[in-house]
Amino acid sequence: RKGRVEFKLDRTAIIHVPLGKVSFEEDKLLGNLTAVIEAVMKAKPSGAKGQYVKSASLTTTMGPGIRLDLQPSLSLSSV
Repeated sequence: RKGRVEFKLDRTAIIHVPLGKVSFEEDKLLGNLTAVIEAVMKAKPSGAKGQYVKSASLTTTMGPGIRLDLQPSLSLSSV
């Protein structure tokens, strides 16, 4: 499973994806986040209209979520 990105939607269209562990270095976590965003955007059906990703949050297993600003990432993935 190393190097693969797997994700599924739950019944409310939320994607839950583990990005790494506390022991991971910051650049590894950022790389994993970028890979997930790219994979989600690639999986967008050609017939899908409107805003495909509305929001994103980063959280620990039982911790509070931190909202992410995806605009820089989404503009890079559309290039």
